[in-house]
Amino acid sequence: MAVCPVEVAVSVLGGAWKLTIIKNLLGGRRRFGELGRLVGPVNPRVLTRQLRELEADGLLTRTVYPEVPPRVEYSLTDLGESLAPAVAWLNEWGARYVSIVGEQQHKV
Repeated sequence: MAVCPVEVAVSVLGGAWKLTIIKNLLGGRRRFGELGRLVGPVNPRVLTRQLRELEADGLLTRTVYPEVPPRVEYSLTDLGESLAPAVAWLNEWGARYVSIVGEQQHKV
């Protein structure tokens, strides 16, 4: 049986906060705390799990700098950067959707 590309994309990107993480990394490297603030009310354990999954899927890299205190930065790989048009389209679609149904009807 052939693999469905849509199912693959949803499997890779469908986790909690993953697209929001990618959207915020499109602006460049981010440290864990900064990323957590940008993403929103995400539990640090959940953020860590999502970052690890995105790294395992080849969409981001985690760079640890040998400093005291340790500094860790996350950035998108070329594969992750290739999602920029899709993220922009989803952002536009989401704005259109909210303008039609209203913010109160759909809360995140």
